[in-house]
Amino acid sequence: MKQPSTGKISRRHFITKTAAAIALPTILPGSIFGQNRPSNRITVGVIGWGMQGPDNTRNFLAEADCRVVAACDLDKNHLKDAVDTINENYQNKDCAAYHDYRELLARKDIDAVMIAVPDHWHALAYTEAARQKKDIYGEKPLAKTIGEQQAIVRAVQQNKIIFQTGSWRRSQASYRRACEIVRNGLIGKVTRVEVGLLDGHIDFLSQFSGSNASFEVQKPPVELDYETWIGPSKMQSYIQARIHKNWRWNYNTGGGMLMDWIGHFCDIAHWGMDADRSGPSEIEGRGEFPPKEDVFNTCTKFRIELKYPHDVQMIIAGGYPEIENESTKWIGTEGWVFAGESGIECSNPKFTGNKNLPDELRKVKLYESPGHVRNFLDGVKSRQPTVAPVETAHHSATPGHLSLISMLTGRKIKWDVLKEEIIGDVDASKLLTREYRAPWKLS
Repeated sequence: MKQPSTGKISRRHFITKTAAAIALPTILPGSIFGQNRPSNRITVGVIGWGMQGPDNTRNFLAEADCRVVAACDLDKNHLKDAVDTINENYQNKDCAAYHDYRELLARKDIDAVMIAVPDHWHALAYTEAARQKKDIYGEKPLAKTIGEQQAIVRAVQQNKIIFQTGSWRRSQASYRRACEIVRNGLIGKVTRVEVGLLDGHIDFLSQFSGSNASFEVQKPPVELDYETWIGPSKMQSYIQARIHKNWRWNYNTGGGMLMDWIGHFCDIAHWGMDADRSGPSEIEGRGEFPPKEDVFNTCTKFRIELKYPHDVQMIIAGGYPEIENESTKWIGTEGWVFAGESGIECSNPKFTGNKNLPDELRKVKLYESPGHVRNFLDGVKSRQPTVAPVETAHHSATPGHLSLISMLTGRKIKWDVLKEEIIGDVDASKLLTREYRAPWKLS
């Protein structure tokens, strides 16, 4: 089977560990919201211990006003690592282990959950957590399809829960400063926005394990409940290379580099454009795709043009050197601003760097987050929206979904922003949702 193409790896570091079988410890009670519970700490359960789960959980463990009391994963080795990490932090054996996320969510003493599962599981896990009245720290993109995202938004709103999306760049001061430069009109009227994402595929299993992942059909390992892992997606033969972490590179479970990164830099683009509740009206893209039967079959190189209100054009690209990856650039009638991993650059040198805008120029002041997990915990206590709430996550990812639909159909997509419908294209509209494999259903 075809080997993956290479791509530039993110600056973030990911750690994987292996371990042996687990023992189920006792459950630790205590909720800041439960009746007759004196604890003043937020109790947290973690679901998913692959790439993002460990880092996210360690951020929760660092906060004194929360307590991680339970972990869930379908891989016994991952689950043992999660439980061991949590217990080692607290120097006890109290963390409860779960195979079924629904059992964890049914616990009345858990206030909030961190969910870091593959994209094809987002909708089921998020909506059930909302139904169980758990506040959610979730990952981006919000879901596998726009239809699933809409279901998540409804569930969160109806159950009045707090939601924080893992678009953590909103909690970094440099990106907020860049957006404030744009929002305060210091580059004039915005006419063009460039969103640079990564391209290609990254074999994370080889990258972090030090050995090549297998691209051959095999029997699933005994430690992994593969039947449940595939869940609502189409059943595929077990191939090690497209499971943990690498599920991103197969459309049955992930969305490729486009969807893996849209929730970061399109999210920042929207923040600067004041488009958190808006979106594009026209989307036209082209991309390079491996054969559908390849283990890694997601788009490896792409360039999409999107039309926004007020005659603003957005370009989303991966693999085009003229648009730097991992960045957002706003171009206006009186200058430009660039925000990337290296910091802020601006056509006006006095705005380049890490200084806040002078007060007299900072008429629009954006949400200042003290840190992404800290902001979430503060929201759980105050019941006030986080810096990256569910509605924002939905609108930040929607351009990516529509771009993928345009590339898959080979034609321009027209989008009704208010109704959230594709206009005049029945076949393209079918891609707004996906069929679920029995017995899984999204209610």
